[in-house]
Amino acid sequence: MDKPQSTMAEVARIEEAAERLIKNVNTVIVGKQDAIEFVLVALLCEGHLLLEDVPGIGKTMLARATAMSLGCIFKRIQCTADLLPSDVTGIHYFNQKTSQFEFRPGPIMANIVLVDEINRATPRTQSCLLECMQEQQVTVDLETINLPRPFLLLATQNPIEMEGTFPLPEAQLDRFFLKIKLGYPSSEEEGAILFRFQDENKLHSLKDVMKAAELLDLQKIIRHILVADPVRSYIVAIIRATREHPDIRLGASPRASLGLQAASQALAAIRGRNYVIPDDVKHLAVPALAHRIIAKSEIRLRGKSVEDIVKDILATVPVPVE
Repeated sequence: MDKPQSTMAEVARIEEAAERLIKNVNTVIVGKQDAIEFVLVALLCEGHLLLEDVPGIGKTMLARATAMSLGCIFKRIQCTADLLPSDVTGIHYFNQKTSQFEFRPGPIMANIVLVDEINRATPRTQSCLLECMQEQQVTVDLETINLPRPFLLLATQNPIEMEGTFPLPEAQLDRFFLKIKLGYPSSEEEGAILFRFQDENKLHSLKDVMKAAELLDLQKIIRHILVADPVRSYIVAIIRATREHPDIRLGASPRASLGLQAASQALAAIRGRNYVIPDDVKHLAVPALAHRIIAKSEIRLRGKSVEDIVKDILATVPVPVE
């Protein structure tokens, strides 16, 4: 039985909403169109983002601007070695006024949560995020509590400073929908940043342009963007190539193939189409797959990164032409 396909009218709603949100975030984030688009892709697919970059690039501002553009609840968790799971999820405490135990929610109970320097938290604290990311719930004292929707966990880590950090395990990396880097701005962009923020921080005057309920409605449309058989076979070929590549020790998982397909559907809708094309897949392959792949140790000695390997795979896997 054929699956229902999203109509062009439904896609037009997504395209218009995406333009609204991207334009709004662009008032405080200069020249990072791809990064903002990736955040929107993750939101539409109910995925989570890992931002790996040096301090001061705008990772926190991107998260806050996105939350404010959606009128959502935003919380920030600053990870340190002494951060406990209960500091994230919340605790039950005894209320002397009511003589009852009550739940005090932690910062994870928000729509958009920035987990800053996630690799500074201990493995025990990192592991408490697994249930949040996969099942969108937390378990506290045997009680399961659903997280609010929409829910986006946006984690950051500094790729340079490794002292006092705990590298994320493969199981946790695999739960991140996309991993992106903002990078330094160009000279023109940096000049625009200085001019724009000379008088005031534009973030303080940012207004919401989309409600959470609208986003939840758009998420349903994404699932019905057409993925034709040749495009689906192309995704499978890319995933299988990561498992057979001579420079890779551990290839991408089935969760990665599901993520790449969903991300491609969201990107197609953002760009005004109710069907996925191979260019959507190619554009998302590196942020969707690179962090889920483990390269052989000798690859780094040759000055090659996992991102380079994914690009090599994209250059060798035949692109469907139908």
